Amino acid sequence: MNVKIISAILVLAFASMACGFSFDFPSQTQVGPEVEESITVTDPKTDKTRLTINFGAGTLKLSPGAKDLVDGTVVYNVADLKPEVVENGDSIEIKQGNFQNLPPFNDMKNDWDLKLGDAPIDLTIQAGAYEGKYEFGGLALKNLTVQDGAADVELSFSKPNQVEMSVLRYETGASSVTLSGLANANFASLMFSGGAGEYTLGFDGDLQRDAIVDIEAGFGDVNIIIPESVNAKVTIESAAVDINHNSNWSKSGNVYTQNGKGPTLTIIVKMAAGSLSLVD
Repeated sequence: MNVKIISAILVLAFASMACGFSFDFPSQTQVGPEVEESITVTDPKTDKTRLTINFGAGTLKLSPGAKDLVDGTVVYNVADLKPEVVENGDSIEIKQGNFQNLPPFNDMKNDWDLKLGDAPIDLTIQAGAYEGKYEFGGLALKNLTVQDGAADVELSFSKPNQVEMSVLRYETGASSVTLSGLANANFASLMFSGGAGEYTLGFDGDLQRDAIVDIEAGFGDVNIIIPESVNAKVTIESAAVDINHNSNWSKSGNVYTQNGKGPTLTIIVKMAAGSLSLVD
C-alpha cells in the first residue's frame, strides 16, 4: 500500500469518510498467520438483485468471470477482517469483518479477489482507505455506486455493459481515481464527486445514447478524456481553475464544445480550484 494512502488513513480514520464509515478502537489488534478463504454467492435469479460490497482497508479487485453471482478468494492475516456474506432475498452483502483497530499497516494483509457473474444487478461498493482495481467490461450493471475515502482506484469498462445503466455514481475523498471506457458503461447519468485529489474520467468506448455527466471536485487535478469523434458539450462552473484543452474544442464563455458524430455527452464541471484538462 503506497505512502499516500497510509498517510491519509491516519487522518481519515478519525473522521467521517465519504462512505460513512466510522471506526471504534479497542485495546489491540493482532496480526497473525495468513488465512485464505473462498467466497461463492449463488445468483438469486431475480431481476432485482442488489449486491453490496462493504470493504474497509486493503486491496480489492473485481472482474468478470464468475459462474455464480460471485466467486473469489480472500486472504487476510487479522482475525477481525474475516469476511461475511449476508443474504436477504435478492439483496446480498459481502462485508469485511469488524475492523476496530489500526494494526501495523506494513504487516497487515487483506486482499480480496472477486469475480462477478453476468446476471443483471445493482452493484454498490462502499470502501475506506484502500487500493481498488475494477474491470466491469461485459457485465450487466443496471446501476453502479462507488463510495470510498482515501483511495487509489482504477475502474474500467473494456467492453460494453450488457444492459442500459440508469446511474453511475462515484463519491470519493482525497484519492487518485482513474475511470476508463466510460462510454461502454452505457449510462444515462454519471455523477462524480471528489475532494482533493487527482481524477481522470475517460469516455472512450462505444457511446450508444445521449448521456449527462455531473463532476464536482474540491482542489486538485481533473482530466476529462473524450475521443475527438464524440459530440460533447462541457460547461465549467469555476473562476479559479486552470483549463487546458485541445484545438478541436471551441469556446464560448464557460462552455466548451466538440463537434463529432452520434450521441452527445453533456458535462457540467464544478470545481473549487485546481486544473482541468480536456483531451482526446
